[in-house]
Amino acid sequence: MIEIIAHNLAPIMFTSVMALLLLGYPVAFTLAAGGLIFFFLGVELSVFAPDQIRLFPNLLQANANRIFDVMRNDTLLAIPFFTFMGLILERSRMAEDLLDTIGQLFGPVRGGLAYAVIIVGALLGATTGVVAASVIAMGLISLPIMMRYGYDRSLATGTIAASGTLAQIVPPSLVLIVMSDQLGRSVGDMYVGALLPAIMIIAMYCAYIFFVTLVRPKTAPALPVEFRTLGGGVTSLLVMIAVTVGIHYLLYNFVFDGLRYETRFVWSATIATAAALCFSLINRYMKLGIISRLAEQVIIVLIPPLALIFLVLGTIFLGIATPTEGGAMGATGALVLSVIKRRLSFKTLKEALDSTTKLTSFVMFILIGARVFGLTFYGINGHLWIEELLLALPGGEHGFLVFVTIIVFILGCFLDFFEIAFIVVPLLVGPAEALGIDLIWLGIILGINLQTSFLTPPFGFALFYLRSIAPTRPWKDEVTGHKVEGVKTTQIYKGVLPYIVIQFIAILIVIFYPRLVTHYKDDVAPVNLDDVQIQLPGMGAPQAPSGLPSLPGLPGQNGNGQPSGGLPGLPGGLNLDGAPPSGLGDQSGGSAPSMGLSGPPPGLGGQSGEPAPSTGLPGLPGGLILDGSPPAIDTAPAGTDGSSTQ
Repeated sequence: MIEIIAHNLAPIMFTSVMALLLLGYPVAFTLAAGGLIFFFLGVELSVFAPDQIRLFPNLLQANANRIFDVMRNDTLLAIPFFTFMGLILERSRMAEDLLDTIGQLFGPVRGGLAYAVIIVGALLGATTGVVAASVIAMGLISLPIMMRYGYDRSLATGTIAASGTLAQIVPPSLVLIVMSDQLGRSVGDMYVGALLPAIMIIAMYCAYIFFVTLVRPKTAPALPVEFRTLGGGVTSLLVMIAVTVGIHYLLYNFVFDGLRYETRFVWSATIATAAALCFSLINRYMKLGIISRLAEQVIIVLIPPLALIFLVLGTIFLGIATPTEGGAMGATGALVLSVIKRRLSFKTLKEALDSTTKLTSFVMFILIGARVFGLTFYGINGHLWIEELLLALPGGEHGFLVFVTIIVFILGCFLDFFEIAFIVVPLLVGPAEALGIDLIWLGIILGINLQTSFLTPPFGFALFYLRSIAPTRPWKDEVTGHKVEGVKTTQIYKGVLPYIVIQFIAILIVIFYPRLVTHYKDDVAPVNLDDVQIQLPGMGAPQAPSGLPSLPGLPGQNGNGQPSGGLPGLPGGLNLDGAPPSGLGDQSGGSAPSMGLSGPPPGLGGQSGEPAPSTGLPGLPGGLILDGSPPAIDTAPAGTDGSSTQ
């Protein structure tokens, strides 16, 4: 019985820890306790399965260095920076301004408020990166408005919850930062790879709203005329957009044409939008009346968050800053925007710092517990068990990705993202690399998958966030004076189902069309290994005499293609005793030949008489002796006077 347990300790450990997590025990302490308990069990059981359990008591000391490695990880510094940036923007009521302005812009269109929620959700995701902040902010602001004007409750709640989860996949996302750290890949590459899938998901959300307005127009009515406070003026907005796009096109194709496409896009878009903002501000404060009030408001409200996005992502794509430095600049930019809008108070700053500290501590404790768990799990060859299990799946890389998608989706219904990222994701790296799967591609698929798990009833976290702020009882609307019914939990669940289907379609598209992600490698110049040269100083050798026959199959050729005067198989005349190679030339008398051979070894031509026997170790070329003394070779053939002939 003990031997059976010893040979199956890895699956027992994994299932035990996952069961405790599913029962609701604290994640960090469960991981650390599981790692320590099974470490001592593994040490005691190692005598029964020495080929599978490689644990010994002194190995426990490695946990100290592994924990300090977490503290020294600069990439994880981006988490508090981006969290702080998002909380400052949320408390400065940026979401309120965006929803009001974009709602006015799309007001005349059926489903206009739903389009506004999706677009604002994408913008909040690109600036806050926190699902809870996005869902709560949009739920508090837009849900009462959508209910006031007769939106179907399932459509309204589903759209708000799904749009809030865009913070999971739209860069700069906390999910992508943690995923890149656990997969051992660049955060910048992860951001570039996530751009197209994120845009595709946003477009699919908008396409669903458009389909609903065609089939059931009463579920998503247009905004009444009397509530369109900014009036018309869409034409001037379109003209401003056309001018801005024209400036961007000229800069992209003629000014920055020699740069990478991300760099060209960021620089040209930044300059073009800055020009539009300056013109709108001049038009407002000088009362020129060149563009409409709607166009003016849309540009002034939209440009600051877009500028913040460019400040963060632009510096990363340009190579000016690392993701950590980009996060620091984003946090600084959020503070500047709040000061400009006169919405930054000491209370707001304190609340943002408190929430950031709590979230960062939460992440670090989970990561420390995962380190303790990982040391034991790898010591009992748990990673090999996982790898063999996953590599045995049918279907190759697609079978692996589909299976992982299903498993992570199920776990995402019960576990938080950080728990999955720190426990499950590292175990997938080995099998993925064995199958030749690009890890950035895998990370994006997992990110979309975890975004889906936020929406899945009954344990989706986005559903809990929305339920906490949605009215449950009838309430009187102060604007219209009408009584509005509350929102049922079943209506929230029903509303997210179409978006879950959209998410699965998006995952399948990314799986079977990886170019949506792997385009990040297009501009990376391939390296030809044949052109790589490694030069070690002080290890060159004199050029061999002309006429020396080449030694086929022996390394140590010099730069002219001639064999260098060192030992066969050692580059550049390298001697194992550290002495420089001796001079080349004839050796006479009974003296031992020099370590720098003046001719080919015996038996390869160029020597007279019989080949000299080797007095060194068998199998070493030229009778090489590892104690540093020169090889003693008797070069006198029988019947001669003892002199050697070269």
